[in-house]
Amino acid sequence: MSCTDPIADMLTVIRNGLAANHKSVTVPFSGIKNGICEVLKTEGYVSSVDVLDTKPAKTIKVTLKYGPAGEAVIHELIRASTPGLRRYAGSAELRPVIRGFGISIVSTSKGILSDRTCRAQKIGGEVLCIVK
Repeated sequence: MSCTDPIADMLTVIRNGLAANHKSVTVPFSGIKNGICEVLKTEGYVSSVDVLDTKPAKTIKVTLKYGPAGEAVIHELIRASTPGLRRYAGSAELRPVIRGFGISIVSTSKGILSDRTCRAQKIGGEVLCIVK
């Protein structure tokens, strides 16, 4: 079966891994998925991101992060832009998520960035997902 939205599938794998209290999850590799995972790592939502050179194709191993009481650091992952409805936002339209406690991940001409970085560099793009 073909996959029409691989980013949504990756977010679902991460959500399911958090719900089942897994230490890590693996997803098939693509450049945009790797960019999203790197932003999650930079912003402190996951512990580590490793690209594994498995056969027949590369995979991304995402080590999930939990709090001291065992609660997940990521409470909600929302896919904002879908293949059927793309959502674009300029730098002025990118508002802080939960007063700065969450992030939006944006695909820009300078790569995959968080909304904070986009506002600082005054660039906009396609809002891929929202992390709370």
